[in-house]
Amino acid sequence: MKKVVKFGGSSLASAEQFKKVGAIIRADGTRRYVVPSAPGKRFSEDTKVTDLLYACYRAADRGKFEAVLSEIKSRYQEIIDGLELTLSLEEDFRIIEENFQKQIGEEYAASRGEYLNGKVMAAYLGYEFVDPAEMIRFDGNGQFDAEITELLVQKRLNGVDTAVVPGFYGAKENGEIKTFSRGGSDVTGSILAGALDVELYENWTDVSGVMVTDPRIIQNPKVIDTITYRELRELSYMGATVLHEDAIFPVRKAGIPINIKNTNAPDDPGTMIVEDTCKKPPYTITGIAGKRGFCSLFIEKSMMNAEIGFGRKVLQILEEQGISFEHIPSGIDTMTVFIHQDEFTEKEQQVISGIHRAVKPDYMELESDLALIAVVGRGMRSNRGTAARIFASLAHANVNVKMIDQGSSELNIIVGVSNSDFERAIRAIYDIFVTVQL
Repeated sequence: MKKVVKFGGSSLASAEQFKKVGAIIRADGTRRYVVPSAPGKRFSEDTKVTDLLYACYRAADRGKFEAVLSEIKSRYQEIIDGLELTLSLEEDFRIIEENFQKQIGEEYAASRGEYLNGKVMAAYLGYEFVDPAEMIRFDGNGQFDAEITELLVQKRLNGVDTAVVPGFYGAKENGEIKTFSRGGSDVTGSILAGALDVELYENWTDVSGVMVTDPRIIQNPKVIDTITYRELRELSYMGATVLHEDAIFPVRKAGIPINIKNTNAPDDPGTMIVEDTCKKPPYTITGIAGKRGFCSLFIEKSMMNAEIGFGRKVLQILEEQGISFEHIPSGIDTMTVFIHQDEFTEKEQQVISGIHRAVKPDYMELESDLALIAVVGRGMRSNRGTAARIFASLAHANVNVKMIDQGSSELNIIVGVSNSDFERAIRAIYDIFVTVQL
């Protein structure tokens, strides 16, 4: 058996945290491939190393970056000294300094946090250091190339028993460093797990699994013991942040489960993310997630249902303006399009005039400052009255529902509410399904 293990920035923020990680890896000989993030915050007022690197790179353009670079050096030296390593990063920092002065790219700058932390981790564990720029491939347009990456990973790691592979970045064919979006170390771990066909991908963070909802809204929410890829995809897309939403696809393709674990509480079982399961969830719902910052465009036209191509024409206007939509609830003579408000605001008049020309509606109305909340759970299929309980809880909390949308999979119900009602709505739904379990 072999595992890929990924550790987040908070798990590697200090020498003390490194020691915890080292103990976790050494406790299980199957943890053979390690993916580290850059050092995170040591305390609440601290600055992440990645943010320091961005600041350093921008300062280098003005020729005044020595102070920030010195701070970054001291962060790594503090870890090296705390681990009693003889490792020197001087040559690495010399190259970084030269490249910053040449302004070779912000993505290169951002990636150095993982790169340097990978060097430290490899020295600490006695594992081989492998630069993901050799294996994680992006095409000329900056799009991740899964097919070539899989072949390169298998070729490079063939015969390598244990390795440290920094997360978050790869490279184009010409060697130019390219990063994933923030949290992209999750994606690196997932790519390695899928390519190497491991039995389990462990993702270690600072929480004991995926929670039913946002702990910033609900104090100490319950931890989900088992969740399917589909459920997590729904929650990740709607704002749940434990795992990067793109990290699901490589392991899902290979049918590899993910175990979300807590570095600071390694004995906690965490959350298992699986393709499917016979395990019945403890509650009707699995999780609740949501996002603020939407607006709605309401369109009304008599006999809309009989007008062939009406919906296509409306969506074509959005496409021409480069705007994506989230949901389209509709009636016989009405349709409503939910859109990210920040995407829409600058182009709203072009969209409105375009729709008038294309479909000649009887009436249109815009509503702003809306939030979407997804209630997700495989248990909803076999339990009657789930929607009724959601709306009863919202009514009891005096929350007005602006939109209702349920997918044909019966896996989720999405409701739209005002931004001002967002947290109150989540509390109400959590209370009725989890706290009192009515």
